Amino acid sequence: MSEKTSQTAQGSANATDAASTLLRDLIDYAGLFPPASLAMVRSVANYEEYSRSRWNGILGRFVVPVARLTEFEGAFTRLPNPPSGAVTVKWRLSTILGSDPQADAARIREFNLRMAKSTSSRTAVIESAEVTVTSAREVERISAIIPQELSTYFEIPSSSASDCIPVLARCARRAKIRTGGETADKFPAPADVVKFIHLCAANNVPFKATAGLHHPLRSIHRLTYQPESPLGMMHGFINLFLAASFLRAGMEGKLAVQLIEEQSQQAFHFDEDGVSWREDRLSVREIAAARQDFAISFGSCSFTEPIDDLRSLSLL
Repeated sequence: MSEKTSQTAQGSANATDAASTLLRDLIDYAGLFPPASLAMVRSVANYEEYSRSRWNGILGRFVVPVARLTEFEGAFTRLPNPPSGAVTVKWRLSTILGSDPQADAARIREFNLRMAKSTSSRTAVIESAEVTVTSAREVERISAIIPQELSTYFEIPSSSASDCIPVLARCARRAKIRTGGETADKFPAPADVVKFIHLCAANNVPFKATAGLHHPLRSIHRLTYQPESPLGMMHGFINLFLAASFLRAGMEGKLAVQLIEEQSQQAFHFDEDGVSWREDRLSVREIAAARQDFAISFGSCSFTEPIDDLRSLSLL
């Protein structure tokens, strides 16, 4: 992200190997959710467009509530047919569970069975679920209901992280952290973010993040898309996922807090072998290992906003 990085990126196709590794499958598209709150037809059309764009390697899953699966299926089946002779396209979905996990699990199973029988050149599969809980006991109760083969992320209160994350490890489930919202009080302190990631790393619990991560670097932006909405400091997804990779590699918590708080693009340098943040460095292999089975993705109601920012930083 330094001037040197920008020059190197323009001169070599391999110069952003570390950045590409960090960004691969990173953004789960949640256009249905605030602050975008798009209609289903628009969100589905957007995901189709993004999946065919030059940046599709960064695109992760389409996020949809279980309660809206029928609506999703209607919009999905009305998409224009892929070009003749095109390979079968399989959308990856992540579903948000409601108040009845048992009924939701049945709906997910039925949806996947129906899609598996489809002869269309475009199909979909629910490969993960997300659910909000308030306690370790609730983690255990819901975990016993959801089929083990469905990767399930439990959004837990920061005050209960120490209790919930070890239980997630025992249940072979995943964690989810809310990193922002439409008001400033929804953004957790850097120290709380690091505590969450460190607990996940210590217990070998994969995690994802959601909300407030529209921009690569920590910076001040409007909290919604309304012209007069309040300004607030927002976490950066580069900061967060690099901090996760560094923490997994043994970085101390206090230093990771400084990384989460970093606002200078000159502090980061990506190249073909790895990434440096000030005096610390990660190899491409360490980044890949963290992204593969630890720091999984983040949900965003915008895909174009993060992409535009990444391009401005010469990371794409």
